[in-house]
Amino acid sequence: MDVAALLTDSYSRIGEEVHAAVEGLSAEQLAFRVDPQANSIGWLVWHLTRVQDDHVAGVAGTEQVWTAQGFAERFALPFGVGAIGYGHSSDEVAAVRVGSPELLTDYYDAVAAASLDYIGRLTGTDLDRVVDEAWDPPVTLGVRLVSVVDDCAQHAGQAAFVRGILQRR
Repeated sequence: MDVAALLTDSYSRIGEEVHAAVEGLSAEQLAFRVDPQANSIGWLVWHLTRVQDDHVAGVAGTEQVWTAQGFAERFALPFGVGAIGYGHSSDEVAAVRVGSPELLTDYYDAVAAASLDYIGRLTGTDLDRVVDEAWDPPVTLGVRLVSVVDDCAQHAGQAAFVRGILQRR
């Protein structure tokens, strides 16, 4: 298996989890929080998608799907267009209100398509390229892409967990 196939498989699994976590939920269910400090399903899926969009577009040198395809306007969130949810307060988490699961999955699917297009063209030597010198040691493309898939998988699992709690109430 080559690098592109391995990363494609890894990234493809996120979408399956995202769809399973949100499909069929109402706006109120997407906003459900286990307690006032917890993340909602809607916030978790929005955040993981924003992180993937931001980070993959950054290393690919492309515009984020968030702005390029009008998702910033469709979501109409009370944050700057560059917000990805990192460091959000409880009030900011509560402000992520999504009208339907389809909006979340449409955005995720568009980000996944852009990510898979980029990842599908990578070779093993590409992964050693330094993409962020602000860290010690500097972050390579391989480390960044693995970090994104790890973060997204964790948040998709958290969204599935919250959905399970919600469904058992």
